[in-house]
Amino acid sequence: MADTVVMVGTRKGLWVGRSDESRSSFEWTGPHFNMEEVYSCMIDTRRGTPRLLAGASSSWVGPQVGRSDDFGATWESGPEGAIRFPEDTGTSLERVWQLQPGLGDDVVWAGTEPGAVFRSEDGGVTFDLERGLWDNPQRPEWGAGYGGQAFHTLLPHPTDPASVTVAISTGGVYQTTDGGKSWGPRNEGIRAEFLPEGQQYPEFGQCVHKVARHPSRPERMFLQNHGGVYRSDDEGGSWTYIADGLPSDFGFPVVVHPHEPDTVHVFPLAGAGGRFPPEGEARVWRSRDAGETWEALGGDDGTGLPDAFYVGVMRDAMTMDDHESPGIYFGARNGSVWGSFDNGTTWSELVRNLPDVMVVRAAKV
Repeated sequence: MADTVVMVGTRKGLWVGRSDESRSSFEWTGPHFNMEEVYSCMIDTRRGTPRLLAGASSSWVGPQVGRSDDFGATWESGPEGAIRFPEDTGTSLERVWQLQPGLGDDVVWAGTEPGAVFRSEDGGVTFDLERGLWDNPQRPEWGAGYGGQAFHTLLPHPTDPASVTVAISTGGVYQTTDGGKSWGPRNEGIRAEFLPEGQQYPEFGQCVHKVARHPSRPERMFLQNHGGVYRSDDEGGSWTYIADGLPSDFGFPVVVHPHEPDTVHVFPLAGAGGRFPPEGEARVWRSRDAGETWEALGGDDGTGLPDAFYVGVMRDAMTMDDHESPGIYFGARNGSVWGSFDNGTTWSELVRNLPDVMVVRAAKV
């Protein structure tokens, strides 16, 4: 069995890479779900045999959640693709944006477009709509980001099954603490720069791009906004701007180190009007003190990342595995996937010439 698995979802299929713990080379299979959009995937290591899940959108059969228990050799999906809106909602599923393991061996959460959250209790075979969030009176006022209206962040509390934090573009951060019966906004301090002056700190309606947290310190969260990088030390009750020292506060992914709760990574872009890295230089930026200071990883000193890189990295296209010495990965819209296995000192291109990369996931298995 491989020691490392990497899943790369693209606009035209999914690729699966396998390596040993050294991660010096990968063997790739794909495309799985050929010519289907894969915006979400998940490596479930909670069972004896790892399960791969992928949210794929087919123009022929519609969106589906596929699952594989043999590293992608075979795939199957649940009834009607596993996720469907109840008839009384008058809504149809467009895309599965997020798949996330929950608290419990078989709990899986899914975030969708249109903006909704679903829960599975059978390992991703079937899902039920979270009606408390769907029926929230603020939902009709949520807008759609440039890429659509989607719940792209799902953060089940690591020890409290009644607590889940989610985020949507555009609606902001929401949280339940009563098992999904009620959901409330958690956006105090997050700026909506696209709104008129005097209205830029609303209760909800922010274009949050991604939220992350470490399981050993769940009250601390990090957030990449449409303009702004933030930290919360009270589980989203309030947010503090921490982007000073970055070349730009616009970007999509935010990734927390699996073993260091104060270490966080972002991939800044030049801005909403220039969705490529500042100066066209591919750089992952890291803070080891919860956003007080930042340092660039990669450069023109032989460390591997290119200095001419005019493509973006999407919200779920950067991740870390959970080895003792974890690797960090990112995939770009030019179809390249990069990795570093020495704390960001050196980087290598793991695979190239794939379609537009939407999501990257990696895990020790």
